[in-house]
Amino acid sequence: MKEGARGEGIDTKISTLGKPGIDSPVKSTTIFIDETERVLINTSLKYVQSCAGKKTAVPSFELAGPRKKIFFDPSKTKCGVVTCGGLCPGINDVIRSIVLELYFMYGVENIYGIPYGLQGFIPKYKHSFIELTPFFVEHIHEFGGTVLGSSRGAQNIAEIVDAIERVNMNVVFFIGGDGTLKAASAVAREALARGFKCSVIGIPKTIDNDINFVSKTFGFDTAVEEARGVIQCAHVEAKGAPFGIGLVKLMGRDSGFIAANAALASRDANFVLVPEEDFDLDGERGFLASLERRLQSRGHAVIVAAEGAGQKYFQDLPQKSDASGNIRKGDIGLFLRDRIEEYFHSKDIEINLKYIDPSYVIRSVPANASDSIFCGFLAQMAVHAGMSGKTDMLIGLWNNMYVHMPIALSTTSRKKIDIEGPLWMSVKESTGQPIMKN
Repeated sequence: MKEGARGEGIDTKISTLGKPGIDSPVKSTTIFIDETERVLINTSLKYVQSCAGKKTAVPSFELAGPRKKIFFDPSKTKCGVVTCGGLCPGINDVIRSIVLELYFMYGVENIYGIPYGLQGFIPKYKHSFIELTPFFVEHIHEFGGTVLGSSRGAQNIAEIVDAIERVNMNVVFFIGGDGTLKAASAVAREALARGFKCSVIGIPKTIDNDINFVSKTFGFDTAVEEARGVIQCAHVEAKGAPFGIGLVKLMGRDSGFIAANAALASRDANFVLVPEEDFDLDGERGFLASLERRLQSRGHAVIVAAEGAGQKYFQDLPQKSDASGNIRKGDIGLFLRDRIEEYFHSKDIEINLKYIDPSYVIRSVPANASDSIFCGFLAQMAVHAGMSGKTDMLIGLWNNMYVHMPIALSTTSRKKIDIEGPLWMSVKESTGQPIMKN
């Protein structure tokens, strides 16, 4: 287990707006979650026994779910939903499930969608709030993207809280990735500093599955499923010509989870390049020589590259940031395509290379069945947390349980593949790729 995943020295306390004192209207369940119920961060028996020997508390997360007492009066509650950042399968599923849970389970009728991300809060953009009703969201899960629209880039936190306070929203759900969650935390802290009772709940959204201390983010399963089909197509193309090469670039700015899992799902990839493992291009043990040996022995090859792989080859280029403040990655797909063609041309070896970049297609499709179910759970748990007065937290899946997690904990660093762990070992065994370092 990598350092930090054991849970030592981390703060898992969840902020609250006050003591809940209203009986929950949720009648369909007879099982309410007690505030003392916890989920262990590290379930290793050896680790738990070591904590017992030291007489220290075993690090744990607060268990998510409906509470017997809630903080907000549903008949007077106003809620908002905002989606930020890039598209991802399942956003509409989350929006729909939030609305249905609030309306039918809690009796909250005043639910608003904030259009185009954080811009929707800022008066100068002149975006009108959208009234979210069960009728409005009835079929939105059948489509990809977000019915609310999205945007990137920071906005003034004080202006955001001004907008929330102006319409007296009691609960705001932020659906987004690392930058969105940081903004949500800042909004929660600003509201608390003003003495304004507003619950801010994050639902982590990143197709890359790189949120720290979150086992899986929604949309990831769909992305892997779609990516598997692309890899299979690349395999068909590669086998259909002499010395055929299928090169696929997949999402994964800092973490290669989609590339690794899609490769395992298809079992057609011969090389998987991810940000977590360095590789050399040239030299006897480099990638290009390894690719040549593969072609000479089998006649074809399939390469899967995460977008953040091999960034050392772009260090001399000027670094630019996108609207969210992320450093733009060099295009490893086009770079590899050109270098592969140059290498084999210099050796007078004719190859047939097909390059495929399906990124925008994959992130825009509707969620598959698995992700739709997952989105529903996340939304329901988020509503339970918000109505009970929790704030500055997100809903995450950890050890197969839904938990409350401080936003600050999830944004301290990005989750990455452990290249000494079982996932990457399985990829190496499946592909047979060597260590490509001289």
